[in-house]
Amino acid sequence: MTTRGYVLLSGGIDSSTALGLAIDELGAPQVSAISIDYGQRHKREIEHAARLAAHYEIPHAVIELPGIVPRTLLTDPSRPLPAVSYAELPVGMSPSYVPFRNGLMLSALTSHVVGNLANDDEANLYFGAHADDSANYAYADCFPEFTGAMACAIFIGTYQKVRLIVPFQHMLKHQIIELGDDLDVPYGMTWSCYNGGEKHCGVCSTCRARKEAFEIAGVVDPTEYAA
Repeated sequence: MTTRGYVLLSGGIDSSTALGLAIDELGAPQVSAISIDYGQRHKREIEHAARLAAHYEIPHAVIELPGIVPRTLLTDPSRPLPAVSYAELPVGMSPSYVPFRNGLMLSALTSHVVGNLANDDEANLYFGAHADDSANYAYADCFPEFTGAMACAIFIGTYQKVRLIVPFQHMLKHQIIELGDDLDVPYGMTWSCYNGGEKHCGVCSTCRARKEAFEIAGVVDPTEYAA
C-alpha cells in the first residue's frame, strides 16, 4: 500500500510549509497540491499556489465551490478590510471569518482525493491550521476541537483510507517559518495579503502577521510590501 500526500495549498506561508513538510516526509512523487476557489477576493493566492507546485514539480489542481460561500469580507471586494493587527481586533469571531470555510474545503478535498485514489492506496491530507488561527477565538474552524472532529469524520467517512494531518496545530506562525526555512520553502513565492493587489498591501491583518512572524523567526522576509 502506498501513502499519497495531498496538501490543501492556499499559497500562503502555512500551507506552503505544509507542502514542504509533506514532500520531506513522503517524497515529491507521492505529493499533490490542491487549491480551492471559493470566490475569494484575493485569487492571486491560487496563482502563487500554482507557482509553488511548479517549483516542486508536483501536480496542482483547483477545486471550485461556486455559490456555496456567502458574501463576507473575503468574498466581497467592495468591503474594506481592517488595517490592524489580529491582536488589535476584539476577542471572538474575526471580521474575515468565512462561515465553515475550512469544513467546506476539507470536505471537497476529501471527496476529490477518494475519487482519484487507487484501491490499494491511502492518503494523508495536510492542512496548515496553526495556534495563531485559533487564538482569541478568531477562527472557530481552526480550533483543535474542530480539526480533530474533521479528522475523525474524514477517517470514518473514507473507510479508513484518508487521514487528516494538521502538523502545526500547536505551533505559532514564526515557528512555522523557522521550520520552513530549514525545509528551504521558497517564501518569496508565497502570498498572504487578503486585498489581492499587485503587491502585499502591508497593512491588513494577514500582512501584519506575516511581517511580525518573519521578524520574530529571524528569517529574512522576501516580501515586497506596498506599505
